Amino acid sequence: MKRKLWEILLLLGLLCAVLCGCKDGSAAKTPEDESGSNEPAAQPSEARANEITVGIAQDLDESLDPHKAVAAGTKEVMFNVFEGLMKPTPDGDLIPAVAEKYEISDDQLTYTFTIREGVTFHNGAPVTAEDVGESLARCKNADEPGVLGVEAFSNIQHMETADSRSISITLGEPDSEFLSYLTTAILPAGYDGQDTAPVGTGPFKFVSRAAQDSIVLERFDGYWGEPAYLDKVTFKIIENADSILMSLQSGAVDLFAHLTSTQVAQLGNEFNIEEGTMNLVQAMYLNNAVAPFDDVRVRQALCYAIDRQQILDLAFDGYGSLIGSSMYPAFGKYFDDSLTNYYPYDVEKAKALLADAGYPDGFSMTITVPSNYQPHLDTAQVIVEQLKQVGIAAEILPVTWESWLNDTYIGRQFQTTVVGVDASTMTARALLERFTSTAGNNFINYNNAEYDAFFQEAITAADDAAQTAAYKQAEANLTENAANVYIQDLADLVAIRKGLTGVRFYPIYVLDLSGIRYAA
Repeated sequence: MKRKLWEILLLLGLLCAVLCGCKDGSAAKTPEDESGSNEPAAQPSEARANEITVGIAQDLDESLDPHKAVAAGTKEVMFNVFEGLMKPTPDGDLIPAVAEKYEISDDQLTYTFTIREGVTFHNGAPVTAEDVGESLARCKNADEPGVLGVEAFSNIQHMETADSRSISITLGEPDSEFLSYLTTAILPAGYDGQDTAPVGTGPFKFVSRAAQDSIVLERFDGYWGEPAYLDKVTFKIIENADSILMSLQSGAVDLFAHLTSTQVAQLGNEFNIEEGTMNLVQAMYLNNAVAPFDDVRVRQALCYAIDRQQILDLAFDGYGSLIGSSMYPAFGKYFDDSLTNYYPYDVEKAKALLADAGYPDGFSMTITVPSNYQPHLDTAQVIVEQLKQVGIAAEILPVTWESWLNDTYIGRQFQTTVVGVDASTMTARALLERFTSTAGNNFINYNNAEYDAFFQEAITAADDAAQTAAYKQAEANLTENAANVYIQDLADLVAIRKGLTGVRFYPIYVLDLSGIRYAA
């Protein structure tokens, strides 16, 4: 029988001498349906003939405007409501969405888009080149309160609309990643209700929201592409880990993503489990501007003191992919696997570094964790036990998501925090730009001139090979300077009620519901 995490942690403390010298290198397991049931797939009840309830572990941002979204969870849900000129596919490609086609000039500076004929917003208005131009300009200028600027758009020198269906965008210098940023949501020009009544072009349209309770979407019958199968989706906010299991087992929720292996093991035989990856960089993020984490020796000591494979084995049953910097495996050519084991587990080396930094007896610290994310809490619990072996007394500080967002992420009032950071767009730039010294979202306060130079070299590179090399140098800089304690790209275990099908995984953090349907 599978042991609870707290029981394992007790054993960890008692058997530390053994655990410090041994590591389990077993391969990650594949979740299986243990039921062995041959019963026919369950059919939807008459009352819920073509709708489902999806559980999510956090409320969305206060504003549902996609240009103001901060939380990955907001982007994950609203992926179903909004589209850009381009959109990603599960295979990691970019295809035209609001745009029907595009051309790029020989000098790689001018992008000309033809708006898809017949594409409309959820309010029935046709999408025009003016809507596109205003949406991009809004994110370029970011002079409206709350709007988050897209740094790549600062490269836009000029936009011109030849007619209602054609827009040309001219850059100041070539940017091989520019198309990826054109997944930015296209909004109706002049509409000022996006905060509370968002209007996009996606396969689902917004219906209602009850704060801290639910968000309701309905299929958009006027969608330009393949329509969604479901008539209605209700997102139910369930922040308590115990309540997540109860909601699934009681039949109140039909689909829940980002479950832990412990939760999956307790579900029974009413669900199928789909496995992908979350496409997140889970780490213990360190505030590089506060003592003692402003000392690279302390940060490196933390890296040596934490056995990441043990975290996967104890807290995640071996699921997950180890990483060594701010890049995850789905990014292929940018992912440098040689960094994964840059800091092997070495208690004595950690102690020596701490002594050299003036902390021979260790110190006390806090790990702030959003309490609605069980995987991050489980990770932090193992870290607390491991740090005891080098004299560091770590205490977990569980906080609400709102508190984490406002105080930790925006206010930067923390010592360390265990969370996962996503890419938002399918670019290496999206993951790495946040650590440049002047980035507004550089919540760890990393300030390294060499890193800034590598990043600048990457975004101005003349060819793909040079850009890839510069991004890898930036990644190596983060690792060598122990900007954070990198742990894993978490496995994404999705429970979907039997009788439903169509889960699709993407190389970015989204939940695509357009393909979910009841089996025939």
